[in-house]
Amino acid sequence: MVHVELRAVTQPVGIMRIMATILTCVSFSLVANEGHVSSTYWAWCMFTWCFCFIFTFLIVILEFTTVNTKLPFAWDDFTAAFAMLASLMCLAVCTIYPTFFTCKTCHLQIAASVVSWVCFGMYTAEVVYTRLRPSGQTSGFLSTLPGIMKMLEAFLACLIFTSLETNQFSSPGLQWCGSVYILCFIFVILIILLTLGRLTSYFPFSFDKLVIVYNVLAAAMYMTAMVIWPLYSFHTTNSPTDKARDKLLVVTLITILNFIVYVLDSVYSIRIVFCVSNPD
Repeated sequence: MVHVELRAVTQPVGIMRIMATILTCVSFSLVANEGHVSSTYWAWCMFTWCFCFIFTFLIVILEFTTVNTKLPFAWDDFTAAFAMLASLMCLAVCTIYPTFFTCKTCHLQIAASVVSWVCFGMYTAEVVYTRLRPSGQTSGFLSTLPGIMKMLEAFLACLIFTSLETNQFSSPGLQWCGSVYILCFIFVILIILLTLGRLTSYFPFSFDKLVIVYNVLAAAMYMTAMVIWPLYSFHTTNSPTDKARDKLLVVTLITILNFIVYVLDSVYSIRIVFCVSNPD
């Protein structure tokens, strides 16, 4: 039986989510009022505000109506993971939007940047509050270190996509890098969805060992991209502008960072599966 749960909107977490919903809507509205800008970074910022608004509002509604108790997955795990993801996305927006789209006389853009920083604070406060508050429940996958690293891998891949241009893949080396980014992103999303939906038990083999194989392969693929991307991208781009060069540099740095995350994920997964689970 579905009923109204007032605590969903009166407890601290509920208030933070309502504030985040309002703030993301305000940021989106302020930027939309200035009109469309032909930039992948602008599209990423607008997508982030829209995505966070929709999912935060949906979470508030589902908890207010107690429909969340009927869903076939770990709700607390999902909300904690979403808050961490939203924090990362808002942090990226807080860095990207003021850097590329504000000026001393751009009052609406400055206001959107400030509101976005406050929104980042709301999501970060939710993460801190939910992680520090003892719930008495076993943490789900997305709230554990492997789950957090999986979300970070997907998030960094999204940042890479926002910095790529369609005219950058003129050589086989750069096409390989694009394939690495896309394939790894698809598989990490599949792992997250399968684990969140509790479908891993249907596999006829150890899903944890399959994830280890994926982590090692992804780390190796990112290692090749870490070498090939800067080697080809900076030399095949004809007279790149400062903005284009900045994007190439961003892709290079995030590729290195994601390679490090995949290596750490591989090491930690191997340790958990082969050392902790089988101490003998």
